Amino acid sequence: MGEEWRERIVIDPKILRSKPIIRGTRISVELILELLAGGWTEEAITENYPQIRKEDISAALHYAHSLLKDEAVYPYR
Repeated sequence: MGEEWRERIVIDPKILRSKPIIRGTRISVELILELLAGGWTEEAITENYPQIRKEDISAALHYAHSLLKDEAVYPYR
């Protein structure tokens, strides 16, 4: 997907306290990640949230990856 996810994920201070959402919805990246972590399939998500497409789910994963890839983790003692 490259950087195409940037067209699907938006942050709007008027929606969900500026949480990243799927463009044109009030569905957050956080919700999509929570559903996937809970064992939901892409098919289950798109069936239960018909405004979401598989490309939106992929965009949510790419967004999360972009946040974590440069994160520095330091051991705590």
